[in-house]
Amino acid sequence: MAAAAAAAAVGEPQPPQPELPAPGMSLDKAATAAHLKAALSRPDNRAGAEELQALLERVLSAERPLAAAAGGEEAAAGGGGGTPGAAEEEALEWCKCLLAGGGGYDEFCAAVRAYDPAALCGLVWTANFVAYRCRTCGISPCMSLCAECFHQGDHTGHDFNMFRSQAGGACDCGDSNVMRESGFCKRHQIKSSSNIPCVPKDLLMMSEFVLPRFIFCLIQYLREGYNEPAADVPSEKDLNKVLQLLEPQISFLEDLTKMGGAMRSVLTQVLTNQQNYKDLTSGLGENAWAKKSHEKYLIALKSSGLTYPEDKLVYGMQEPSAGTSTLAVQGFAGATGTLGQVDSSDEEDQDGSQGLGKRKRVKLSSGTKDQSIMDVLKHKSFLEELLFWTIKYEFPQKMVTFLLNMLPDQEYKVAFTKTFVQHYAFIMKTLKKSHESDTMSNRIVHISVQLFSNEELARQVTEECQLLDIMVTVLLYMMESCLIKSELQDEENSLHVVVNCGEALLKNNTYWPLVSDFINILSHQSVAKRFLEDHGLLVTWMNFVSFFQGMNLNKRELNEHVEFESQTYYAAFAAELEACAQPMWGLLSHCKVRETQDYTRNVVRYCLEALQDWFDAINFVDEPAPNQVTFHLPLHRYYAMFLSKAVKCQELDLDSVLPDQEMLMKLMIHPLQIQASLAEIHSNMWVRNGLQIKGQAMTYVQSHFCNSMIDPDIYLLQVCASRLDPDYFISSVFERFKVVDLLTMASQHQNTVLDAEHERSMLEGALTFLVILLSLRLHLGMSDDEILRAEMVAQLCMNDRTHSSLLDLIPENPNPKSGIVPGSYSFESVLSAVADFKAPVFEPGGSMQQGMYTPKAEVWDQEFDPVMVILRTVYRRDVQSAMDRYTAFLKQSGKFPGNPWPPYKKRTSLHPSYKGLMRLLHCKTLHIVLFTLLYKILMDHQNLSEHVLCMVLYLIELGLENSAEEESDEEASVSGPEHCHDSWFPGSNLVSNMRHFINYVRVRVPETAPEVKRDSPASTSSDSLGSLQSSRRPKVLQRENYRTAQIFSLVAERRKKFQEIINRSSSEANQVVRPKTSNKWSAPGSAPQLTTAILEIKESILSLLIKLHHKLSGKQNSYYPPWLDDIEILIQPEIPKYSHGDGIMAVERILLKAASQSRMNKRIIEEICRKVTPPVPPKKITAAEKKTLDKEERRQKARERQQKLLAEFASRQKSFMETAMDVDSPENDIPMEITTAEPQVSEAIYDCVICGQSGPSSEDRPTGLVVLLQASSVLGQCRDSVEPKKLPITEEEQIYPWDTCAAVHDVRLSLLQRYFKDSSCLLAVSIGWEGGVYVQTCGHTLHIDCHKSYMESLRNDQVLQGFSVDKGEFTCPLCRQFANSVLPCYPGSNVENNLWQRPSNKSIQDLVKEVEELQGRPGAFPVSISSETNLSKEMESVMKDIKNTTQKKYRDYSKTPGSPDNDFLFMYSVARTNLELELIHRGGNLCSGGASAAGKRSCLNQLFHVLALHMRLYSIDSEYNPWRKLTQLEEVNLQLGNEEQQPEVPILYHDVTSLLLIQILMMPQPLRKDHFTCIVKVLFTLLYTQALVALSVKCSEEDRSAWKHVGALKKNACDAEKSYEVLLSFVISELSKGKLYHEEGTQECAMVSPIAWSPESMEKCLQDFCLPFLRITSLLQHHLFGEDLPSCQEEEEFSVLASCLGLLPAFYQTEHPFISASCLDWPVPAFDIITQWCFEIKSFTERHAEQGKALLIQESRWKLPHLLQLPENYNTIFQYYHRKTCSVCTKVPKDPAVCLVCGTFVCLKGLCCKQQSYCECVLHSQNCGAGTGIFLLINASVIIIIRGHRFCLWGSVYLDAHGEEDRDLRRGKPLYICKERYKVLEQQWISHTFDHINKRWGPHYNGL
Repeated sequence: MAAAAAAAAVGEPQPPQPELPAPGMSLDKAATAAHLKAALSRPDNRAGAEELQALLERVLSAERPLAAAAGGEEAAAGGGGGTPGAAEEEALEWCKCLLAGGGGYDEFCAAVRAYDPAALCGLVWTANFVAYRCRTCGISPCMSLCAECFHQGDHTGHDFNMFRSQAGGACDCGDSNVMRESGFCKRHQIKSSSNIPCVPKDLLMMSEFVLPRFIFCLIQYLREGYNEPAADVPSEKDLNKVLQLLEPQISFLEDLTKMGGAMRSVLTQVLTNQQNYKDLTSGLGENAWAKKSHEKYLIALKSSGLTYPEDKLVYGMQEPSAGTSTLAVQGFAGATGTLGQVDSSDEEDQDGSQGLGKRKRVKLSSGTKDQSIMDVLKHKSFLEELLFWTIKYEFPQKMVTFLLNMLPDQEYKVAFTKTFVQHYAFIMKTLKKSHESDTMSNRIVHISVQLFSNEELARQVTEECQLLDIMVTVLLYMMESCLIKSELQDEENSLHVVVNCGEALLKNNTYWPLVSDFINILSHQSVAKRFLEDHGLLVTWMNFVSFFQGMNLNKRELNEHVEFESQTYYAAFAAELEACAQPMWGLLSHCKVRETQDYTRNVVRYCLEALQDWFDAINFVDEPAPNQVTFHLPLHRYYAMFLSKAVKCQELDLDSVLPDQEMLMKLMIHPLQIQASLAEIHSNMWVRNGLQIKGQAMTYVQSHFCNSMIDPDIYLLQVCASRLDPDYFISSVFERFKVVDLLTMASQHQNTVLDAEHERSMLEGALTFLVILLSLRLHLGMSDDEILRAEMVAQLCMNDRTHSSLLDLIPENPNPKSGIVPGSYSFESVLSAVADFKAPVFEPGGSMQQGMYTPKAEVWDQEFDPVMVILRTVYRRDVQSAMDRYTAFLKQSGKFPGNPWPPYKKRTSLHPSYKGLMRLLHCKTLHIVLFTLLYKILMDHQNLSEHVLCMVLYLIELGLENSAEEESDEEASVSGPEHCHDSWFPGSNLVSNMRHFINYVRVRVPETAPEVKRDSPASTSSDSLGSLQSSRRPKVLQRENYRTAQIFSLVAERRKKFQEIINRSSSEANQVVRPKTSNKWSAPGSAPQLTTAILEIKESILSLLIKLHHKLSGKQNSYYPPWLDDIEILIQPEIPKYSHGDGIMAVERILLKAASQSRMNKRIIEEICRKVTPPVPPKKITAAEKKTLDKEERRQKARERQQKLLAEFASRQKSFMETAMDVDSPENDIPMEITTAEPQVSEAIYDCVICGQSGPSSEDRPTGLVVLLQASSVLGQCRDSVEPKKLPITEEEQIYPWDTCAAVHDVRLSLLQRYFKDSSCLLAVSIGWEGGVYVQTCGHTLHIDCHKSYMESLRNDQVLQGFSVDKGEFTCPLCRQFANSVLPCYPGSNVENNLWQRPSNKSIQDLVKEVEELQGRPGAFPVSISSETNLSKEMESVMKDIKNTTQKKYRDYSKTPGSPDNDFLFMYSVARTNLELELIHRGGNLCSGGASAAGKRSCLNQLFHVLALHMRLYSIDSEYNPWRKLTQLEEVNLQLGNEEQQPEVPILYHDVTSLLLIQILMMPQPLRKDHFTCIVKVLFTLLYTQALVALSVKCSEEDRSAWKHVGALKKNACDAEKSYEVLLSFVISELSKGKLYHEEGTQECAMVSPIAWSPESMEKCLQDFCLPFLRITSLLQHHLFGEDLPSCQEEEEFSVLASCLGLLPAFYQTEHPFISASCLDWPVPAFDIITQWCFEIKSFTERHAEQGKALLIQESRWKLPHLLQLPENYNTIFQYYHRKTCSVCTKVPKDPAVCLVCGTFVCLKGLCCKQQSYCECVLHSQNCGAGTGIFLLINASVIIIIRGHRFCLWGSVYLDAHGEEDRDLRRGKPLYICKERYKVLEQQWISHTFDHINKRWGPHYNGL
């Protein structure tokens, strides 16, 4: 009862009672408000103010509602508190009334809006909103526009895109800080503040009084509702409950902000006024309630642990001394002792689980705890406390929107930004604890991006609130919570700590809002400058970066495979990229000019300090720990990138920012370790670490990471190499790559650190690395455009690329402001310079191509750079792909026929600062290695590959290209023996060393090696190469015999150099070198003993090269110096002839360069060539070589055989594909076996594709055709208008389906069923326009029993791809075409050629009688249906399949369900559907003639047999057989008697084509040709009469009487029965007797065509009426009797078909114009039968004249079906549909889709529209397309096809300017219709080939 008591004490009414009496309440409110307003307007308004306060106290008391809602017990205590909602609504009503001051609230809103100086749009949106970004207009990269402002501005030709907002945002239109004014929309272009009148004082006066109370009331609710969550239970539910209750209040505030600038400035006053806040919230009043509320507020503050030292930074000390930021650093160096208090609230639950990494969090020293820190926590205004609660409640969307809606008010913006910064640390803490950190992150960024994108604002806050200090410190604190001890290098004693990538903080990217804010503010020059000038900040930041140095350490598993593959590497790479690299790029973008040198110096200085600390912390001396690698060295990379910038842009002297030699040695170790590990990973040495290690190696070089990872690493190594001793560097490289032991002259060796199988790839890795190191110029002097071009060429050489994938693959500078924005001018210009655009093409197979860019020929010729390709490939196969493409180019252009080697590409010149790098190429160590490798390759030692040779030659060539000053030959020749005392080579210049002969080499080899057996040559005793020497003084040498064997020299050399450098740099070097490392290289004891052997070599590099040339070409003396013929060659050695080719060419090129650089070399080469060289390798090897040659030959032969087989197979496959698959090209088809029956063959022979046997189909073992049955509604989509329907894109355009073929036929059938006998109606029409069954085959046959066993095997096979065996689906065993049934082939000849086709000369009357008799015989069928043969069973089962293919509603049209008439109608309609569809596939007419593409694979013949067999089960009662009505005259009086019974359908209302099919299917099969012709002739008479009747109904009364008159005159002519005038006049006179022509309504006149009827137009009209029938009949004849169709012009189609069908007499003359009537051949006198037919109509029209007339006018000219026409630009569709509400559930669907057949708007996967477990798309596909649906997904721009129970993504018909799809609209570029693609789609729909052409089908389980 406490609440109630308190309320009573204060004198407030108890909750249940309303404040004011109920009647006239609203009136009273208005009156009160008006009264108060008047009172307040007086000069002395104290009384009014007090009165208002009292009223507000009463109305806005925060006690009631929440007490009632807080969950029961409090409510009960409060006396049952009524409904919580009512009181709050009441309060809101009061507020609205008071604000309006007695007037109407809506009018008040309008009045305030009039004063809005709308200069800014400021529309705030939430996630998933569709907005636009224009890079051309944006100043800040975060700029965005709402759709309305975007479309109203002019952005033509700009670089813009549409995007779905991730986190929400606000429209920047009108804000010139963020975007250029040229891009403003029409509304916000006017700077309208000038002409807006001043706001009258009294308009907003009430608001100023009421709003403070209202906001305070809101804050009290928030205080009241918040309960500190228990340690483990998340309390989101409670928070959400509170927020739901407050929804109306916050919405009310939001509405206020939308009233415009005037109201916003009032709100700003209220929110920022400190006095107001103090008065209301101090909680000092006598009101117990207020006290309680204030206490809750204090508790909340305390529990938030807001006692951060940085709050002191914010307020406590305003003078910006250097001390401010050093505060942040103290106590951080050792990262141990805890200073300040440990905040326990979130310490325990975060770190409790981590035993190992548990360490107290390091606090920043808080100095003296003065009171100021406590003061900070007192919020000084409503705004501050509101933000506090917004954060506490984890950023509820409504609150965020309200706070952002206020931003257009400048004063508010500044105040809010400061408040936001003040709460920054608190935001971080809340974010870390949050369970919904994703949502919360988005909302934080939603706010911060609006604040920090504005440079002016960011600068102000940086200066006034120490923004940078706060941000850096907060980030530091955040990362501190997840540090662990680093295990890199020295596990036990390491002092270094790194972030633990497994922690949620990193795994879920929780830190990104803070990092993204930091990156955002660093993009402003003024802010970045402050950062770079502030030493303290830089130190802190380097501290932060060092947390990531060495994170996610990998240790190589040597024994078994790791159990659990950790995926933490994603987190690690993301963290380095986002938290370290992006801020670095941000800073770098401000170090572009000379004036900024100091900034670079600062960064480099603190970076080196941090690195030094790091080396000390991990106890690093000189050797990296084996078998571990980390890919994360952000400190190294910071250092590298700032060095690069300094040299490139700031003209700094490189040496001034480099450390001493010792530090350089340390710096190179870890990046080098990464390069070696990459090679190890690719050599599968880390395979036991699982796939994730490969993932790391790929990510490290992947396009989004490479320029923040591998590029700086390589650059740093290049810098180190250019400054360190080259011999030391080279030996380090080979030692790191573990291939030192391999580099021996001996043929056998032992490698103590590497397995033999890995040696080759590691050696390749080492050499490739050296090549990259020496030839990459990315940071060594290339300009930005050159870099872009090189990157682009490398990507295009690997594969043709689409525009978007190129943008994605080319590493742009990750900082958006850096200037090379993709899509910028330079990108497009470079692209057009290096690549050609290949427009998308379409193959008939249906695979969709995208528009691709492919390298120009000259790029392959001059710019293809294998080094760049190797550096940039994520997958090794891409290197191969580039080489294959290069090879293909050379073959095609005729430049080189064989297999080329990677070309050598000239490099751009080095920047002078890095000249030292080239010393690597001129150091003895490298020359020894090259010499050794050349020798080993020549001697065919194991583990050397072509790749090794290629790289060796590349290095030699690099050395020749970059040789130092030209050496003088004289000096070299003088050089006496003493020069080469201790080395293999005299000097270090490669050019002179190349010709230097090395005679003997001493090697250490296993005793088993072949070298040991030989005696050393007597003459020279032992010439030891112990110290790498060639000797002319053997005696001296013997004395210093075993210095150390040649191999070890590499290691020893490195140690020695290292020692020297250390001694130079430090006095206490003795303790540095650890003795234990030396024994690492001794061979393990178990190995065979090493002994020393001496090899006789007597070669120089030049001689080795020439011998290599012989070896490669396989000929002796193959090398002939080219300059002997043409001395010019030496002067200009760049000859195109040498630029492409294989190894031979490379050797020639090198020798040429060597000769042109030194006369000595030239002479020596000539000398070597003069000596006829003996065979190079010793005899022993020739046998082996012979073996390899034999092997080669055998391989060659095998290859040729394989080639032949493949070619044969391909040609077979091609011919098969043509017959089986090709939908579009009838020309080159090879007829299938089905139609190849020769006239003399009596039975058709079929091949079974399963068992391979051939034979006829028999009753016991029937053969069947593989068929696909599918229901189709394509026919029903034909319309009668030529103009295709458009997809509706406005509310006005709607598509109504009443003019479709299906609708018209439906109406006709239901009309007939109203007035006529049901069974007769069902014979008068065809169904199947919707849901008709279409049968198609691939043309392959199989035995039905084979098929059954095939289906069994499929059923047992678990791996099914996209089809369901239980539904009978399978793929044809031969051509894999989709099928679902087998259609039995009828035994006997397939095409009855001879017997049945003889023309008989019986009269038509005789034939009519025969036909009638044949129809009467019930079982006149070769196969007796009673005997159950296999064949008849199969026929029944296939009939069942056909029925089950379509839905019941498309089969049952009878009024009596299940009547046999239904089946009868259905069966002949199946035949009709298939004929009509074939006609459509032929383009709607038969002008092309010939056998159609479908004809080869047509199954109509077999289908007819099956249908006929079943139709004959239903005999038609002879009374009703239409044949009688057509061919016999009846007595008239029968018709009148039985009125009460429904009459039969008059014969003139019958559909003639249906009659034809009924007649033919009722005849015994096979049918005789003359019977067929007879039926056609009889039906044509009926058809012609119908045409005349329709014509007579269509025309006017005058026309009719004129014709009647004309015809009557000619009636007695001899050919009266064949004259349309006579017949027409007769029809008119007959029908005039009834009421048919009487009621001429006005609507009839509309149908009359205005032109007068000429004989030509009448003839045309009659022919058009009859043509559809003739077409279908001709097709039928073609299938039944196998006659080809003649081709013809369109205008003569009628006459050609008529003569083809035998309607035209053979002697018919074609001189005079053709008259359709001449085809008539009446079986009975014409006038009599017409009278009889017209009589039926008359008796019907007596009663129903309207309907009678409607039924006579049949629309017979249907146009071809089409899909809806789509607009040119996709945006028009998107803008209309993506916001459109669903008609069923009236919500905006998450995945809207639209049907392209009928334009219906549907929800894809929408649960709202589900009916009986069917989602809307599936349901619609059944209703609209009988199971086939084609939908355009609005949000994805793709088309999805539903076919029955399966679906597939078809692709998109909208492409961007570069010919690419944009699935899911990810890129948001403008899309345009691709007409070819749409045509392909339509073609597949009409030809029912979706199942065959699209391969990726999956079941949809009715969920679409």
